[in-house]
Amino acid sequence: MSSDDRKSLERRAQGLGNKPALLIVDVIKGFTDPTCPLGSEAASVVEANRQLMAVFHKQDQPVYLTTVVYDNDDQASVFRARLPALNVLTRGSHWCDIDPRLPLLPSDVIVEKTHASAFHETGLAETLKSQGVDSLVVTGLTTSGCVRASAVDGLQHNFKVVIPEEATSDRDMAAHRANLADLNAKYVDVLGLEEVLAML
Repeated sequence: MSSDDRKSLERRAQGLGNKPALLIVDVIKGFTDPTCPLGSEAASVVEANRQLMAVFHKQDQPVYLTTVVYDNDDQASVFRARLPALNVLTRGSHWCDIDPRLPLLPSDVIVEKTHASAFHETGLAETLKSQGVDSLVVTGLTTSGCVRASAVDGLQHNFKVVIPEEATSDRDMAAHRANLADLNAKYVDVLGLEEVLAML
């Protein structure tokens, strides 16, 4: 099928609602330190997230950050068998810690998860809705994995979702670009960081 034969679905930009929350997915040492099997160089992603956190903090808007933590071998056993490098993310490991370059406040909420999506068996959707949150700025690592899963699940829980491109990344940059294009085509608004900051 040629590119001329492909049908393009009509899509309408959603933007953000009246009460957005920032959801930072897995900006943890295990993903931001290249010496970890799961990690890659992510200084620019950390900086983009630092800027977003500063705005959300200034406006007293909710900030949620996820980490992956395993307490026993039964948790996410199929996922971990598929990707054995995940086994470094056991409770007590420094790889599970939020990257210290992010300006955490006591009001920020850290969500522990065992699978890709921030929503899977975490109660996050219910917590957000109880706060009146109607939309999400989703960021983090990695674009093709946990960011994508969390963004799609955010939509499926009926939140408008915006992804600032510079606040996400992937070990595979071709996958990063392809997934952002696909997410923007079907599920969320992918925008530049400056546009999102201005929107906020």
